Amino acid sequence: MSPLLRRANAKRKPEERLVTLVGKPGCHLCDDARDVVSEVCGALGVPWEEKDITQDEELNRAYWEQIPVVLVDGEQHTFWRVDAGRLRKALEG
Repeated sequence: MSPLLRRANAKRKPEERLVTLVGKPGCHLCDDARDVVSEVCGALGVPWEEKDITQDEELNRAYWEQIPVVLVDGEQHTFWRVDAGRLRKALEG
């Protein structure tokens, strides 16, 4: 993410942000990521959603080998393992 976009997103209120967890059923890393995303977003009041790559061909093509993938405001933040501190920092600005 470019520094300019990062600064613009940092000025947004928590409820204006959106975290998306891209994964699939039966994925243990996705389960771990869900716990971290839920905890961090819940603490900060940031809405989040979960998308299943087995139900979305575009997401499947884009992220199949990287799941789980976390997007912050539509931009890829991380994949495989989600670090709570790094996600919190990204959301707090």
